[in-house]
Amino acid sequence: MLNREGRPAEAGKARAAGQHTFTGNRALQIEEALIFETGRTDVTGVDLDEPPAFANRLGGLERTAPIGLPGLTEPETMRHYVRLSQKNYGIDTGPFPLGSCTMKHNPRLNEKMARLPGFADIHPLQPTSTVEGALELIAELSRWLVALTGMPAIAMTPKAGAHGELTGMMAIKAALAARGEKRSVVIVPESAHGTNPATAALLGYRVEPVPARKDGTVDVEEVKKRLSPEVAAIMLTNPNTCGLFERDVVAIAEAVHAAGAYFYADGANFNAIVGKVRPGDLGVDAMHINLHKTFSTPHGGGGPGAGPVALSAALAPFAPLPHVVADASGVRLVEHAEEAGAGAAPFGRICAFHGQMGMFVRALAYMLSHGADGMRQASEDAVLSANYLRASLADLMSQPFGDRFCMHEALFDDRWLEGTGITTLDFAKAMIDEGFHPMTVYFPLVVRGAMLIEPTESESKASLDLMIAAMRDLAMAAKRGDKARFTGAPAHAPRRRLDETRAARQPVLRWTKPAPQNLAAE
Repeated sequence: MLNREGRPAEAGKARAAGQHTFTGNRALQIEEALIFETGRTDVTGVDLDEPPAFANRLGGLERTAPIGLPGLTEPETMRHYVRLSQKNYGIDTGPFPLGSCTMKHNPRLNEKMARLPGFADIHPLQPTSTVEGALELIAELSRWLVALTGMPAIAMTPKAGAHGELTGMMAIKAALAARGEKRSVVIVPESAHGTNPATAALLGYRVEPVPARKDGTVDVEEVKKRLSPEVAAIMLTNPNTCGLFERDVVAIAEAVHAAGAYFYADGANFNAIVGKVRPGDLGVDAMHINLHKTFSTPHGGGGPGAGPVALSAALAPFAPLPHVVADASGVRLVEHAEEAGAGAAPFGRICAFHGQMGMFVRALAYMLSHGADGMRQASEDAVLSANYLRASLADLMSQPFGDRFCMHEALFDDRWLEGTGITTLDFAKAMIDEGFHPMTVYFPLVVRGAMLIEPTESESKASLDLMIAAMRDLAMAAKRGDKARFTGAPAHAPRRRLDETRAARQPVLRWTKPAPQNLAAE
């Protein structure tokens, strides 16, 4: 779109230090319009024959107006999507320090394995006799997860973290029902991931929050105050969302079990303890595992997520269908409750099929290539990286829980910004100008102006040093009053800062053709 001066509209320009270009381009970073602005709806990029006569079977639901898709040539189409891809930031372009999200390198070996025809080209409805290799892989992955968690059973079907939470809590609800109990309360720490209370509420439970101590962890005495015959479970993340290990976790588990309730552990931060701690040894009854975080395909890097759930002996009989069984007779898929064996009481199905095959392949490839010692080292390196970053910024940025060692993520608050007129959001936006994806901000909610940084184990020391140096430079600029560097940031991104409040309250979800503008005065 052109403005009244015949130049590209100001809102769409990538610009720096007051210098503008006629095209809106910034050197080889090309300004790219919407596809609806560049294409023509009256033409197509290919020749399509008129269809022969046919019987309409849409029952009056057929389209009555042109579809309105823009027509582009092949070169135009290629350029459009390649230019858009150049504006993306991902783990393959730089650090992705989102706290509590474990965005780390995706080994290409895992991708190669997932694309093998025997895994990539199979279909969940084909005869099981033709996919025995896939079933064996699921069984082998389950065996590794059993070993890593110290828990006897794994439900493989959940699609991702929140889906896994739902599965684990449904198993707990089924176990309580089998005891003839209908409990109504779930205890959730105030620092928990939002999906924890949401899952409990979805299943009809009343959520009872428990506060954190001044050191960021849950006090067992506070948990005991809330325990009663109405409590079904506690949902606790360990390491927690403040990046700290819950040191009283065993005592909490014992108190919960003594009250007849179950212990659900959120496994989002499992990357910090793989090979070091087995959740089953801590008294955990159910824990989802984000395969797409812990085992190297973060947040759909190569496909959808996967959230298998580890179950204790008390909950294993209630694992949902279908599941894979490996015994002396071989590997088989159990689809129906009557096939599950004596003592089994599956609560039903959480999804139609067996889980996310591509994610299973990637996770097992990661495990086999690292080995038990390699996964333990990865956890150790993730914790080392976080503490290196924490210590390197401690003299400039305030930490809510003192200088205590963290686990896989370092947490800062905004006390150090007091009096500067700069906010956590301003600081995060300024990081974009330095070429870094911002850290998680304003989470966990128990910390004011939180900045939660998880460097993971896949960043080199040189990479961490550069990020630390950039953050130190920004912190010193904030302290000396260089407010313009922050409140206007990002200045160098393809788009400037949004009015995020207005965008959330008044979203524009559909493109409309702008009114034509005159290019010269009349």
